[in-house]
Amino acid sequence: MKRIFLLVSLMCFYINQAKTINDSLYIPYSFTKAILYDDCDACGCAAGNGSSGFESLLNPQFIGIKYFAQHYKAKENLFVNDLTQDQCFNTIQLWGKIPLTEKISVYASVPFHFHEKKTLQGDIKMQGVGDVNLMGIYRLINSKENIHQLNGGFGVKIPLGKFDEKGVSGVNPSFQLGTGSWDYQLALNYKFQKDKIAVLLNTDYTIKTENKKHYRFGNQWNYSATGFYRIIGNDTFIVSGKAGLQGEVYDANQQFGEILPNTSGSALYGKLGFEVSYRKISLGSEVMLPAYSNLAGGDIEARSRFSVFVNFGI
Repeated sequence: MKRIFLLVSLMCFYINQAKTINDSLYIPYSFTKAILYDDCDACGCAAGNGSSGFESLLNPQFIGIKYFAQHYKAKENLFVNDLTQDQCFNTIQLWGKIPLTEKISVYASVPFHFHEKKTLQGDIKMQGVGDVNLMGIYRLINSKENIHQLNGGFGVKIPLGKFDEKGVSGVNPSFQLGTGSWDYQLALNYKFQKDKIAVLLNTDYTIKTENKKHYRFGNQWNYSATGFYRIIGNDTFIVSGKAGLQGEVYDANQQFGEILPNTSGSALYGKLGFEVSYRKISLGSEVMLPAYSNLAGGDIEARSRFSVFVNFGI
């Protein structure tokens, strides 16, 4: 808890320092005021740093809170062919993005997970603090009038979430609060914006390392394409809609250097959402449904995701 308190204190300190920065990324008629940075793996939760990248359209400074839910179906045991086990992964996270200079900003998130799965022996629940994420973001390209923009990022996941070694023996080894390992992420984000339309292309790759229990979750590649349309917009009030696709690819997990079967996979989601902002306050929500799912050799099926956030510009 001391480390979490220290991280939040540092975020607050940088917020105060960043108020005087006039970041050229800021555009009053922004489509969205959030970074859609999901803390959960598609095949579990904090068993990694799954995300669609730092999907940001323009608010350079904010702090907020986000709720993110995932639903999966899994095999109850090896002797059952049907996917009967409901697995629900829920996360509430404190997050923020703070500019340090004109081209450099820092993203951070502190998640709290509460998960549940239903088995023949009864419901299994867990809750607690997850792994903390930190990422530095650098603006590589910014064209005239901000029509084209390219950002790159490098991040690290700090293993504060509890890793349960017994949990990896189940159908979904990602039913965890954390990986127990230091993981690293590379990300690219391209934005095109003109008039009322914007397009975001994101990709990121997470390198996961072996934890103290000699378990290593597979590396993960995420990619997404999202279109935005500003429905209503003026100096104080903005309403925008968004739609797109998001894909995720997972390498196999390893234990003591040996590749574990039925731990790799991939999924593709369609997503639809909206965002509303009034002055420095923004509210947004998103629903994701699978267009394709092949997780854990077919033993796990992606069902749905839902998120809602409230952000405060600073």
